[in-house]
Amino acid sequence: MRAEIEKRVSELETEYRDGQRMLADLEAKRADLQQTVLRISGALQVLNELLAAEKAPETDGAEPAPPAAAARRHADV
Repeated sequence: MRAEIEKRVSELETEYRDGQRMLADLEAKRADLQQTVLRISGALQVLNELLAAEKAPETDGAEPAPPAAAARRHADV
């Protein structure tokens, strides 16, 4: 009986070490993937801002017109 228990303990210790190693590998892959997604997110933001800037009307260096609410406030003064 003791030999069987010792054998099972040895098997479980091996499985435990293998599981710990696999978990560490998965955590490293998760961290790499998180960094990749962060870089992609940054690239998307920059490209979307460039697209938005292309769609915005050209102002030739002039200041943009104030929003309607701000213009009304200034007219009331």
